[in-house]
Amino acid sequence: MNYKVFIKGLMFLMVLAGAAYLLSRGIDKSWIDNNVRGQGIKGWFVFISIGGLLAAVGFPRQVVAFLGGYAFGVIKGLSIALLAVTLGCLLTFFYARFFGRAWVKRKFPHKIKRVDDFLKDSPFAMTLLIRLLPVGNNMATSAAAGVSGVSPFAFIAGSMVGYVPQTLVFALAGSGIELNTEWNIALSVILFVISGILGVYLYRRYRQGKTLGRDIETQLAGDEQTADAIVRDGETKM
Repeated sequence: MNYKVFIKGLMFLMVLAGAAYLLSRGIDKSWIDNNVRGQGIKGWFVFISIGGLLAAVGFPRQVVAFLGGYAFGVIKGLSIALLAVTLGCLLTFFYARFFGRAWVKRKFPHKIKRVDDFLKDSPFAMTLLIRLLPVGNNMATSAAAGVSGVSPFAFIAGSMVGYVPQTLVFALAGSGIELNTEWNIALSVILFVISGILGVYLYRRYRQGKTLGRDIETQLAGDEQTADAIVRDGETKM
């Protein structure tokens, strides 16, 4: 297993925490206060709408989760951010399926077949495996799935469940900044490592000999030769 993947993720988490700390100390937060925090259903709607649109165009879903924790706390932040990133997945998926096929085929020509082959036999379970991984491009996967033959319900439901661990991790970190609770941030770091290791383990254990491609395998293995061997083996079984 390539532990550099986790180091990059932890660095990303720490950068977010540091940036939010500086924001909370030195920049006017009136927009969030007036439109999101403490605004009830209106604030939820604003956050889910904007967060969903951002996630749909490639904005990191981890940042959406972090901001959800920052604005609403851990439990509400998890729930609201999860709805936002799932909305983003849904928007990307259906845009690709009904309007953007030509663009997706030009942008991700090889990814479409990989995703289609990976998902076609057990779409919900295999989507779940993809979303649990600590690597990958969220928007590209949703777009490729939209052009593939996968069931919309299975893909979106699998994505929503698979989003939960990292959404919880980053919402927890965001809530720690607002509450000045270092324990929240420390716990989010621990949970990030655990969820990442679990995601890689489940992918290796239950992918049924399939692969998401050389780039993903290289990131997970940290070794191009090992990645090439896994891809070749996967191609013989597809």
